[in-house]
Amino acid sequence: MEYFNLNDGNRIPKIGFGTYKLNGSRGVFAIQAALKNGYRLLDSAVNYENEGAVGRAIKNSHVSRDKIFVTSKLPGRHHKYQEALEQIQESLYSANLDYYDLYLIHWPNPKENHYLEAWQAMIDAQRFGLIRSVGVSNFEPEHIEYLYRETGVMPAVNQVELHPYWSSKKVREYDNQHHIITEAWSPLQRGGEAFQEKEIIELAQKYHKSPAQIILRWETQINVVPIPKASSYEHQLSNLDIFDFKLAPEEVQSLINLDKESARRFDPNEHEEF
Repeated sequence: MEYFNLNDGNRIPKIGFGTYKLNGSRGVFAIQAALKNGYRLLDSAVNYENEGAVGRAIKNSHVSRDKIFVTSKLPGRHHKYQEALEQIQESLYSANLDYYDLYLIHWPNPKENHYLEAWQAMIDAQRFGLIRSVGVSNFEPEHIEYLYRETGVMPAVNQVELHPYWSSKKVREYDNQHHIITEAWSPLQRGGEAFQEKEIIELAQKYHKSPAQIILRWETQINVVPIPKASSYEHQLSNLDIFDFKLAPEEVQSLINLDKESARRFDPNEHEEF
């Protein structure tokens, strides 16, 4: 597994395993299979209601805890300081873990305007040893600037919507300038029409890879950690098999050029989740 260095001295695998909708025994089985197949980054959230499944899969696996990078996310309903601190502890209890490698604020919910309190709670949780790295999800540069201005602490990670039709250019540029690693949720655009794009099909044929592998490799080459979900062994292994080739700079740019404003699903200044 290849890694990116984080701005706090830790490191993160260059590709992760998304666990959204992987719940119960089916979820445990799929997550355990992912660990067996070589994934070392597991991405969960309180609102996925599967922190317990993630924890059980880790316990059932033959991979030592210190080799697994585990992420969860704080929901919008617990942004107030004390509630955030309690939810982090509840997340650890649910997963039967001593610490999270990364904990993210799931959405900024700027209209509620409590995300600074959540950030302060996460910084304290990091100081208490409950979290190794602190980060955010779906944050625009102005949201991060506010956190940094008030606390002096930059996120290690910013997880955002990112795929060939929405390369999140403004956020990526800001994150790169401030040594923040960008993660991609929905990195394959939910298996959508991007697979049919001429540029992607031609690259898949050239490199003897699938369209999904071309997209995932493109994301790692623009310094993004993709978080694809795959419940089948075949797709899990295929998504990992992306580090034996490299796209040329003009090929990377050709996928960036597919960007279109209408493809973005949610505007973090308007969309709120609790």
